[in-house]
Amino acid sequence: MAKKDYYNILGVKKDAKADDIKKAYRRLARKFHPDVNPGDKAAEDKFKEVQEAYDVLSDDKKRKVFDRFGYYADNLDPESPFAGAGGTRAGGGTPPGFDFSGFSWDTGSAGGGSNSFRDIFSDLFGGGGRAAEPEPPKPMPKKGRDIEMPLALSFEEAFKGLTTNITVNRSEQCSRCQGAGDTGGPVVTCPTCKGSGQVMRTGGRLQFSQACPDCEGTGRRREPCSLCNGKGVTPKTEQVKVKIPAGVDTGARVRVPKKGHGGRLGAEPGDLFIITNVGKHPFLTRKGDNVYITVPVTVPEAALGTKIEVPTVEGTAHLKVPPGTESGQKIRLRERGFPSLRNPSLRGDQFVEVKVTLPRVLSEETKELLRQFEKLNPENPRKAIGLE
Repeated sequence: MAKKDYYNILGVKKDAKADDIKKAYRRLARKFHPDVNPGDKAAEDKFKEVQEAYDVLSDDKKRKVFDRFGYYADNLDPESPFAGAGGTRAGGGTPPGFDFSGFSWDTGSAGGGSNSFRDIFSDLFGGGGRAAEPEPPKPMPKKGRDIEMPLALSFEEAFKGLTTNITVNRSEQCSRCQGAGDTGGPVVTCPTCKGSGQVMRTGGRLQFSQACPDCEGTGRRREPCSLCNGKGVTPKTEQVKVKIPAGVDTGARVRVPKKGHGGRLGAEPGDLFIITNVGKHPFLTRKGDNVYITVPVTVPEAALGTKIEVPTVEGTAHLKVPPGTESGQKIRLRERGFPSLRNPSLRGDQFVEVKVTLPRVLSEETKELLRQFEKLNPENPRKAIGLE
């Protein structure tokens, strides 16, 4: 069995207080959690190692055994019959590999003291050799979780911005237990983990167990508050006023502070994040802050030049088409695009792509006019590609 220093694994000193051990565990658990590191085998192994260290050091009796007989205990005697035992097991009980058959349990006559092996293990594990039931954890302040909600906007609403009220199903701190989850009643088996102290979680393709968040791995807790059922928060439906700034695009995250789920024991609520989904326009296309549109013109308009009206996000605008404009040519309308989210005083442009459309030749008169035009304006457009 590999030697492990649980204090070193959690990065705490041997005289660390319980609160320091818990803080170190939570910090490392968040860092190496499989949900945060999907597919990372090294992080998964480290997470298990951190969990094992916390299981031992968070339990006073297990910690006493580790401090007294663990591989790295300062007072370990290399000649002691415990030296090859491999420390204690995370689950408690007599350390593996111990053989007491050759030892006298009463060492008082030899050493003049009152301690014995039997007294030691009776003190550490209780009369039956098993650890006493741990005390339920004291509730700690906990910030509320964030909420994400989608919001559909029209093309025009995204351009102008929007202030609206939305219905949010959130939670708030329980008014009866003030977020503690219990009202100081008797200790009962944790209903979340059924007393096992562990709950199953799934991360990607992995399924693993972790300490129950409601009893922090002890399997026991105070009788849950009847109003919040031990959650520390109660459900609430609320109308929240949301201001969407001008210029948002699909996928923008608009933060509404402290409108997420409620915190516990006075901790602040989480935030509400609005995820925008902008609808399409029948004629306009957006790319960043710029807007694009394709507008058809006739052959005479393209050849002679003209002024036309084109749609914009704010209505129509006049556009000058220069003489000799070719199909596919783009003409810019300055500052007719979307406002910039970073700097609302700046706006994008609108680009108009001209598409020259051919006339429908229906009469002989029209055909004759085109023949005369061809004679008066002889031109070979394929000469540029080497064709005479």
